[in-house]
Amino acid sequence: MSTEPVIALDPNWPKVSLKDAADELTAPGSKFEMATVTIRGVPTRVWKNAPNDLGQLLDLSRTHGERIFTILDDERVDYEASYRATATLARALKGMGVGKGDRVAFAMRNLPEWPVIFFAITTLGAIAVPLNAWWTGAELEYGINDSGAKVLIVDAERHERIRDHLAAMKGVAHLIVARSREPIEGTTALEDIIGTSKTWADLPDIDRPRVDIDSDDDATIFYTSGTTGNPKGALGTHRNLMTNIMSGGYSSARSFLRRGEPIPDPTPRVGLTVIPLFHVTACSASLMGTLASGGTLIFMRKWEPVQAMEIIEREGVHITGGVPTIAWQLIEHPDRHKYDLSSIEAIAYGGAPSAPELVKKIFEEFGALPGNGWGMTETMATVTHHGGEDYLNRPTSAGPPVATADLEIRADNGVTVLPPGEVGELWARGPMIVKGYWNKPEASAETFVDGWVRTGDLARLDDEGFVYIVDRAKDMVIRGGENIYSSEVENVLYAHPAVTDCAVIGLPHRTLGEEPAAVVHLAPGETASEAELQAWVRERIAAFKTPVAIRFVHETLPRNANGKIMKKDLKGLFEDRETAAA
Repeated sequence: MSTEPVIALDPNWPKVSLKDAADELTAPGSKFEMATVTIRGVPTRVWKNAPNDLGQLLDLSRTHGERIFTILDDERVDYEASYRATATLARALKGMGVGKGDRVAFAMRNLPEWPVIFFAITTLGAIAVPLNAWWTGAELEYGINDSGAKVLIVDAERHERIRDHLAAMKGVAHLIVARSREPIEGTTALEDIIGTSKTWADLPDIDRPRVDIDSDDDATIFYTSGTTGNPKGALGTHRNLMTNIMSGGYSSARSFLRRGEPIPDPTPRVGLTVIPLFHVTACSASLMGTLASGGTLIFMRKWEPVQAMEIIEREGVHITGGVPTIAWQLIEHPDRHKYDLSSIEAIAYGGAPSAPELVKKIFEEFGALPGNGWGMTETMATVTHHGGEDYLNRPTSAGPPVATADLEIRADNGVTVLPPGEVGELWARGPMIVKGYWNKPEASAETFVDGWVRTGDLARLDDEGFVYIVDRAKDMVIRGGENIYSSEVENVLYAHPAVTDCAVIGLPHRTLGEEPAAVVHLAPGETASEAELQAWVRERIAAFKTPVAIRFVHETLPRNANGKIMKKDLKGLFEDRETAAA
């Protein structure tokens, strides 16, 4: 079933085709001009005017001076204060023997210290390893040992979690703890090095250490959120991160051209950041652009809709989002009318598919433009971007690729390129693709091929190059030889007025192999029965795609750090049915 378009647009839109917009934006001498360089033996289109490395970006951020960079509760840190803390910490790390190629791991909440630590590491030419702050002690131990980190920086909560694992971390020579109420034996307090965020402005005016860094030098290890086996460390470069700054600007400029409007100068924006910085969407697609433009990031200790609305009203927040659930909770909250949310210009999200109805509601309820895109840890976030009228017109798409990226849909053999409209595995190429997996040559060789990354996503492209993510290959349900793409069924369920969150999974079946089942969270005050939702689906798509069972949950569905629903955790809701089918 097609649900597009959802909004009636200017009949003369678009004023410019995607190709003409790309040609104009990337013309010689333009801000988004491209060049071709050889990256790991592969000629690759890159943004010619992107910063060389994270150190250059840090220097640029200092020019924003007294503009507020981060806000957490009553802690307000400006760019100059953050730079001074970063330079001071970088010198301290250098004094601990940290140099080019060394790994420094850190795990903490979204705190003002997070970007300070990240840039202190990377401006030394060392490799930042931002660990998932939701991990258990054993998982943190794995990431620290797998990366070979020689210095570890954690907040007090994470220190408590790893306390019993420290003896197993043989390679860690220095342990630094932030925000501990009491001194901890055998550790250094981060505050003894840089003080608290409220005193960073009083730190000495010193320059950061200067190191020769090539754009394709190693910069980060972000661990994937794999649902089977140990996570893999995606080894990213300075170019990967700098690419995202230009890609975000390019996508925004393209929307203005498509609308027939002049492209405005970049303006600092205030963003409410509610997804963790250890995820590439927040770090690469948000933090990097914020530093370049002089914007403000507001952190929350925990997502809570009323507190978020208070912040939006008080701080004049322009952009928020992260995952679709956040947008739904703002839209459906019964107290929303009590707050002035008129400053919101965009609600963007990634990491999880969203209902077409959500795209429409963001526009209608807030007068804001929805935003979405596609990327993964292995692409350091943005490969495609979808926003404005393009998203309103194609609410089930993840948008077209940015100018430096290429997409192909390939058959199962990994070679044959399929034509528009056909479903196959999505392959992506461009300067945002990471080098490979840390210390995993076999997995790297299987996933990264001649500059391409094979994503594991099933997708199709339309005639204009817009990509539609159909499913994860491993999430597709195969019922009696018929492919059922979970996202198709989920989109139909999302279209029901009572459904706020849902996921479709496969249940084993003795003769059919698998059958589809669904887990659903209903909007506050709404009701729906299993039979009602099954009938809703059956009326709109083929009967064999209808969930054979639906379970209702009181809370939104469990998600990992990347915003993806953890479908493996949902199967236990159907144990009674699986037992009966065995």
